[in-house]
Amino acid sequence: MAITRPRLRTLLGASLAAVSLSVTGFGVASAADETAGDPVETRVIGGERASIDDYPFTVYLATPTGFQFCGGALVAPDKVATAAHCVEGSSASDVDVVAGREDKQGTDGDVVGVTDIWVHPDYVTVTSGEDVAVLTLETDLPYETIDLAPSADDALYTEGNEATILGWGTTETGSTSRYLLEAVAPLTSDATCSDAYGNSFGSDSMICAGYPEGGIDACQGDSGGPLVVDGVLVGLTSWGQGCAEAGYPGVYTRVGAYTADIQAQINS
Repeated sequence: MAITRPRLRTLLGASLAAVSLSVTGFGVASAADETAGDPVETRVIGGERASIDDYPFTVYLATPTGFQFCGGALVAPDKVATAAHCVEGSSASDVDVVAGREDKQGTDGDVVGVTDIWVHPDYVTVTSGEDVAVLTLETDLPYETIDLAPSADDALYTEGNEATILGWGTTETGSTSRYLLEAVAPLTSDATCSDAYGNSFGSDSMICAGYPEGGIDACQGDSGGPLVVDGVLVGLTSWGQGCAEAGYPGVYTRVGAYTADIQAQINS
């Protein structure tokens, strides 16, 4: 799928109701329509099928009609961490969380409603950071949760660490995936990411992953999904230039920078 503008792993700028009418952007659709000037796209490019049993904390966000538009990570039985741009401006009733389901056309797993959406109060746009949100579910889910990257553990973010990208977003075919996909790419250095994105990259709130030659990346529909290193949630799919383009690694919310904020929501 040819992408000529920057990507947000989902659609930005409008309500979930509009997503079914207009689907574009990185991360297939965010909770909002895409807004001009926002880099948006999201999918797993260069990935392969994954078993939900191996990644039981991986969930997707859907409209009440079942349209999948973003991903997320179960960080407590009743809490899901995702990207702010997926749910900004949306009502809790606009979002369902689907867990324990590998095949989007399946009926296994659980579909639960959302009772509250917390979006980081400083979030403005993906390139300014703070692209993190926490959803409170109407009931606890019986699946294994994932630990958050400790705020002081910089070793998890070491350049070259293998990171697993997970999602149901757009693939090389140009369509979103029916099945959960996984792909592995190395974390890049902050300098490499800064060279690619200039002042749009903030090392205090973002981390990048990808190969210099491209080929493996998240894309539309993957926004908010987990980036995992050593079984720990280190990132949430956020934005990037195109999908899997050479010289443009994917950009992820640096979860360690927001562990205290997310934990506060878990404890609330």
